[in-house]
Amino acid sequence: MIKVAPSILSADFVNLERDIRALGPAGADYVHVDVMDGLFVPNLTIGLPVVKAISRISPLPLDVHLMIDRPLRYAERFCEAGADVLTLHVEADTPEHTREALETIRACGKKAGLSLKPGTPAEAALPYLELCDLILVMTVEPGFGGQKFMADMMPKLKTLRRWLDEKNPVCELEVDGGVNAETARICRENGANVLVAGSAWFKAPDPAAFAAAVKA
Repeated sequence: MIKVAPSILSADFVNLERDIRALGPAGADYVHVDVMDGLFVPNLTIGLPVVKAISRISPLPLDVHLMIDRPLRYAERFCEAGADVLTLHVEADTPEHTREALETIRACGKKAGLSLKPGTPAEAALPYLELCDLILVMTVEPGFGGQKFMADMMPKLKTLRRWLDEKNPVCELEVDGGVNAETARICRENGANVLVAGSAWFKAPDPAAFAAAVKA
């Protein structure tokens, strides 16, 4: 099943509740929430209070993407704030702390995700595949929306799909960065089943038609 996760980083923050409530009827499956700390990536976005507020009004599960340094420090708190899927970056801490963070998320009863930046090889995810409910392949450099899709990430995506089919077939494979109707097709063909769309979703004249095209 193909799923769409609109990134609210591209929503109208003055009317954030309106935009989030409109996602479900338009065919979205998750609300993608980008959390950036200004350290791991050169930008600051949403924090714990906003995630907690969003969780109270969202009709869809929250897919929270932590682009923060040493995410173990905050994993439990973001779970408590309402994240349904909590994804951290493999590059953000030591292997021991990465494993502990994934285990913490699962112990909280939430789905654990692991993200890889464009320069990180697929092999970096291998030690953690069986702990993950979602693997996220970045097809832009994390930190800012509106970047161009990096098609050269597709071999990595295909490799991860093969490994997941062998080791953890229920794990979802997500792509984030430059997703539109055309690049979504490329991602699906290479094994992705969850597609994050930011500006393409919120600028679409008809979000429901866009969702249908992404899932087609």
